[in-house]
This record gives sequence, C-alpha cells and structure tokens, in this order.
Amino acid sequence: MSRRWRAHVICGMLLATGFVAALGAVGLEAQEVVDLPDEDRPLSGDFELVYRIGSAAAGAAWEEFSAIRNAGFDGEGNLYLLDGTGMGTAPRIVVVDATGGFVNEFGRAGEGPGEFRTATQLVVWANGRTLVEDMMHQGYHIFGPGGGFERMVREASAGGFGIASRPGLRPERTGSRTLIGRDGRTILRVDMSSEEVTERALVEPWTPRGQEEQGPRSGEIEDLIDEVWGFEPEVLYDALPAGGVAFSDSSTYAIKLTDPTGAIERILRRPIQPLAVTEEMKQAERERRLEEQRNRSFTSMGGGEPPPEVQGLISRLRTAQSAAVENMRFFPEVPVISALRATWDGALWVQRSTEPGSDETGPIDVVAPDGRYAGTLETGTAALPDMPDAFGPDGLVAFIGADEFDVPVVTVWRLPPVIRLESARPPPALSDPAQPQSRD
Repeated sequence: MSRRWRAHVICGMLLATGFVAALGAVGLEAQEVVDLPDEDRPLSGDFELVYRIGSAAAGAAWEEFSAIRNAGFDGEGNLYLLDGTGMGTAPRIVVVDATGGFVNEFGRAGEGPGEFRTATQLVVWANGRTLVEDMMHQGYHIFGPGGGFERMVREASAGGFGIASRPGLRPERTGSRTLIGRDGRTILRVDMSSEEVTERALVEPWTPRGQEEQGPRSGEIEDLIDEVWGFEPEVLYDALPAGGVAFSDSSTYAIKLTDPTGAIERILRRPIQPLAVTEEMKQAERERRLEEQRNRSFTSMGGGEPPPEVQGLISRLRTAQSAAVENMRFFPEVPVISALRATWDGALWVQRSTEPGSDETGPIDVVAPDGRYAGTLETGTAALPDMPDAFGPDGLVAFIGADEFDVPVVTVWRLPPVIRLESARPPPALSDPAQPQSRD
C-alpha cells in the first residue's frame, strides 16, 4: 500500500463516520549534463501589473471570494479559480479573461455528477477543459471548455472509504485528458479519458535507503502510521510543454528533464551545497511538527464535536502521530531546492530553500530546459511574494493572497521577455563527457 493510499485509509476511517540526501540513480548513463554558473545573476522583478481582483472591498458579487484553493490558466490567458470547498462554503469555479474581466462561473455544491461534495483541486488544460478533484465523490468532475459538465471519472483504488486525492496534479500540455501526478516517489502519467482513472509509471526517481514501500499493511490504526523523517528530499516535478517532465529527487541542486516516454535526457546542475542539519535544527523541527499536531482540529460534516466513538479514533491517531514525531529520524542535509515549476513557455523556475525556521522565502533561479541561465529573482516583493500559484501564456503569472481582513485577493502580473527567456543567449558549455560525473 503506498503512502498516499495508506493515509487515505486512515482518513477514510474517520470520514466513513462523518469526518472528513544523495542523488537519484535513474538511468543516468547517457544524459547530457549542463553545469550552471556558480554565482547568482540578479534579475529585475520589474513586472507589469495586469489586474487585481477580490478583497473585502470587491466591487462585484462574482469576485467576493471565500477560500481559493488553486488556480490555472488556459491557452487564451483566461484564469480559472476554484473558490470554496463544499465544507461550509459554496464551491464554484470562476473564470476571468486576460484583463481580469468576468467570463463565467460554474459548479456548485451537491451530491450528483458535476456537483461538489469536497472540491480539493482544480486542473485546467490549454483548451479550457477543467477537472475538479472531489475527495468525497471518490473521483473527478470533468467540465468542457465552456463550463458544461461532461462526465465523472472514478478513482477505483479508493477502497470504498469515500475519499480519493492525488495532490499536485499537473495538466499535460500535449492533450486534454491526461495529467502528471505522483504516488509515493513515483511520477505517473494519469489518464482521465475513461470512466475510471488509469495510470502508468513515467519516472521512478531515486528513493532514499529505508524509504522503500513496505507493501500492504493492516491492523490497528497505530500500525498504519509511517515512520517520520525530517528534511527528506521531496520529489518535485512539473510537466513540460513537449510532453516530458522536469523533476528533482535529491538534496542537491540537480534538475532532471525527460522526454515524453520518461527517459532522462538532460541534467541541470549548480554547485550549491546543501546545508548541514544541526541538533538545533532537529529539535526545532520536532517542536514545529508537534505544534502542528496540537493545533489540528476535527469537526463533523455538519459542524460541532464528533461523536464519542470517533473522538476515540482521533485520540489514538493523534497519539500515534505524536509518537512518530517524537521518534522522527533526520536526513543529514537540508535539500537545496524547495519548489520547481515550469512556465507556459517551458522555462524552469527553481526555488531554493532557506534555513529551517526562517520566515523568508527562497530566491528563484530562472533556467531554460537547454541550460540557459537567465538569472535569479529575489522573492518577498509585492510583484513576487513567493513562487507563483499559476503560470499562463504571454508571460502571465498569478498569485493567490489575502487582504488585511483575510479575504482572498488574486493578483496577475506579466513577466518581461528576459525573464521569459525569449531573448537569445548562447548556451553554456557542457560538462566534459570524458571527465567522471557524479550520478545526479
């Protein structure tokens, strides 16, 4: 049983009662390796403000947002926003055009196909077809380019627990019915063209020793809790315009790019060393995760306190989770990369991590898939507070924020050509193939 589905089994037990290091070694024998510059080249964050919608002072009813889950652009520059979840707020999809004007609104709460019980994720394909993940429906609603409901795709492996989720889905740019997703550390191509989800492994990234799947598990709720690791190098990925993926699977700065079949074609590296994990970092990470456990709350679908039998399950779950955190193990280094995205044109935005516990957001390197390094953007500004929530055509980027009253605000900027890597630059020299290369 994968980590993803094992976690869903635990959640499903509650929902059924009314509640909701080293580098990868994946076929690296013949890849081209590009070494990026050692030093940062600062890029100006002089973006063009295109529009801002939302806030407590919104001038129209359609832009009175309650809780925007995520966003996505289509090929015409229209922005789609998943607002509300179906858990106390009215769920809907709002569409605005490339100037911020209202286009359409569709979707609503309900029990039937095309109606959301718990809308958790939105995916937008280039032609305007959309997918909404609905955990309590055990599947996905597919809407046509105009917002009309087309069909429901079920998640067969949810196991009857009333929950299904695939966090981090990305639309494939070469079609309008396939996605890129992940199960554990495996990157998948996910097909939504039939009545049930089908998938196949696209890339098997490196898995740290001791993190291999142990197979199906059963028994008491305590037996289903995974061992907790601190500073584990996450598999970060995004879909590329030509059909491949870009991903990072280690603690070092190494971005691997594949062709549409999943074969690795190129590796982009920077000689930035990971930060060594100290005892102070370990203790702070334990305390942070324990605080998260203490602040986590459970309420019934209708609000209020859960019934006594469910409270017992929750108490056991919390105790087991806290024990796992108390006994957590640690990787020796903090991963260099914290986020990875691909723009509409295929440029890579690689966000570097900061020291654990810091409130600052890391800088973002902008790199072309062929290894052209445009430079590095500093985050924490009005135009670039963090990694964008969505990339669109013609240099559009969207950020989901909030005003002083915690009401959602969406801001869309346009990137200048130099950041979009439209200007011609000579490619950097490649690593000498005759020299030994690390397996990254």
